Amino acid sequence: MTATGTMTNLITEKKFRFEITGGKRKERLDTFLVSKIENATRTRIKKLIDAGLVLVNNKQVKSSYLVQPHDIIDVTVPVSPHPSEAEPENIPLNVVFEDEYLLIINKPAGMVVHPAYSNWTKTLVNALLYYSKNLSRYNAPERPGIVHRIDKDTSGLLVIAKDEWTHSRLALQFSKHNIEREYHAVVWGIFKERKGEINRNIARSKSDRKKFAVSATEGKVAVTLFEVLEEFEFASYLKVNLKTGRTHQIRVHLSSLGHPVFGDATYGGTEIRYGSQLPKIKSRVENLLEIMPRQALHAKTIGFIHPHSNEFVKFDSPLPEDFISLMQKLRNKNDG
Repeated sequence: MTATGTMTNLITEKKFRFEITGGKRKERLDTFLVSKIENATRTRIKKLIDAGLVLVNNKQVKSSYLVQPHDIIDVTVPVSPHPSEAEPENIPLNVVFEDEYLLIINKPAGMVVHPAYSNWTKTLVNALLYYSKNLSRYNAPERPGIVHRIDKDTSGLLVIAKDEWTHSRLALQFSKHNIEREYHAVVWGIFKERKGEINRNIARSKSDRKKFAVSATEGKVAVTLFEVLEEFEFASYLKVNLKTGRTHQIRVHLSSLGHPVFGDATYGGTEIRYGSQLPKIKSRVENLLEIMPRQALHAKTIGFIHPHSNEFVKFDSPLPEDFISLMQKLRNKNDG
């Protein structure tokens, strides 16, 4: 793969080339590119394909094109230039709670938490800068108020600090793993046990530096608790609690058990894991992936000791619409 950047009318173009090896199994073009391009989503990739910015062997194809051995795939990604610092943007925020010290935000899927490569605008930070002039500068300038993060395509609750002292006290609770965090997820497969604990170190993947993997000898300790709330034909609905907070922890841990989060292109969640030989099941799964074009993971509740009142506070958020639609379809075997 090669990548180059050019500047035209204040827009940077990032170019990628993928040359497919002879042993590569067939895979949808959009799924393949999501797994290869950092911060990419199926929705974003589809827009690039529809705009003619993805060529296979110098020809335009559809998102459903199956990548073949020896294909040459060229991708052009328009990227805004790096600003000196994040700018306020009038982006609506779902504020669950606010006082003079902190905010609780319910972040939608698809929103990046803070500016970074290929996402300098339309982030949560841009929205926060417009919403409030009082944000902690405890972290780097491009992360005002940000105490912790969740992935771009994970929805749910985030704590935002308005001043440095509040930020430092919240950060201490996170570092000591005293924060209560509950996620809800739809994952592939049926579990043998209704409850379980995953205690496996997580380290950066040696085969792909953009990904993480469980490791017996390297990385950091990571502990995840899960409980099955509901079972479907080929998937399960889980409640997940974090005892540690590693990057991609839930996604990596569940994938390591053979139960990747549904819709998670990075860790195997878009691969059909049941009934792939049955056309009806295959068609149904493809329909479900259209409903949920991201990982089915939601940061539902968060609880902590308020730094100023010293009282335990806990906040809850409803499941987003795409998550609810996916659940409804899964419950009805004849629907989809």
